[in-house]
Amino acid sequence: MQYLKEKVLTLTNTAQAVRFLGLASVITIVPFLIHSQWITGSVVNAVLIATLFLVGIRGAIVLALVPSMIALSSGLLPAVLAPVIPFIMIGNVILILTVDFIYRQFKNKSTCLPMRQKGFWLGVTAGALLKFLFLFASVNIISQLLIKQELVIKVVQMMSWPQFYTAMIGGAIAWAMLKFNKNNKTI
Repeated sequence: MQYLKEKVLTLTNTAQAVRFLGLASVITIVPFLIHSQWITGSVVNAVLIATLFLVGIRGAIVLALVPSMIALSSGLLPAVLAPVIPFIMIGNVILILTVDFIYRQFKNKSTCLPMRQKGFWLGVTAGALLKFLFLFASVNIISQLLIKQELVIKVVQMMSWPQFYTAMIGGAIAWAMLKFNKNNKTI
């Protein structure tokens, strides 16, 4: 048992754990404090992308599951949208996986900083677009099945273009965070 404890402690990177907890606290607190889809969505997307680069893909995916539950419990997400939460979670994971995949493609082809930056921005743009398309298609199908028709237009508006724009704004915020982080050499 002692060996297992020592092994776990040697595998744990304290700096990464502190970064993860800090980013997790931001993504948890912001929806309670700010009830604006534009601000909260942008901050959440920024934290997800920054977590990908500062902590790793596993940490980012774990955090991708948190914001929609917090948004629902804080009132930012209306209760009638509770059935959409799994799709929002999947949309967040799509964003993270897309950014990671495209960034790695550019990083593996060149060690040149401008190419890595190009990979970052192409990843963010493609990830934002895929997240938007997935949520838009999902909500169009689900809203007709689960929600009163009077609310459909509002729900579709909430889960369409704002999702793309907040992901792009979040990408810009994450880029600034990463650019000015002394410990991060990826951007």
